[in-house]
Amino acid sequence: MTVVALVPAAGQGTRLGLNIPKAFVELQGRSLLTWAVDGLFASGTVDEVVVMVPQDMVDGARSLVPRARVVVGGAERTDSVRAGLAVAGAADTVLVHDAARPLTPPAMIVRVVDAVRAGASAVIPVLPVVDTVKRVDADGAVLGTVDRADLRAVQTPQGFAAAALLAAYEAAPGALATDDAGLVERAGGSVVTVAGDPLAMKITTAFDLRIAQALAIEEFA
Repeated sequence: MTVVALVPAAGQGTRLGLNIPKAFVELQGRSLLTWAVDGLFASGTVDEVVVMVPQDMVDGARSLVPRARVVVGGAERTDSVRAGLAVAGAADTVLVHDAARPLTPPAMIVRVVDAVRAGASAVIPVLPVVDTVKRVDADGAVLGTVDRADLRAVQTPQGFAAAALLAAYEAAPGALATDDAGLVERAGGSVVTVAGDPLAMKITTAFDLRIAQALAIEEFA
């Protein structure tokens, strides 16, 4: 079974407050993109990694992740994934992984791939929601408290039988989604979960980057 991992890395990361695309921000002297790609290969389950970056960052990305295939991404995440799918070849399983999750443990990646190999068409790693969640209106007034018992925070990589992900994208041309499993859901497909990991946190803000720096020192020194 051939496993190809797609890494959308064309986002600008404006909430991080830096002037370069987020995937090229450094964590302990290595770009987030390098961390993410190395982690995918370290899992031992990924045969090829395809990275999608802005046009003007292609050469830079190739120098950072020489083991990966680098192609031009799009303005939106879904555009980048489409570009990756176009060159994924005869993959049986496709992973989609955020470059902004650099500390994702290889064991978690293995769990996702194993679930697809066991027959799931779409797999997402998740964590329980630990904070109290409120619904509010446009003015910030509380409308109610959400029961968090059946809520989960979703991480990446998300794993798919290649045919299921391709069908979901073909069924929703031009659609936008915050995650690829959402497109599978819209197409009527089923999605299953595996255990996520706190280390697979997403770096979105400067505070997140500070936390990741501390974790990288502790976990990978």
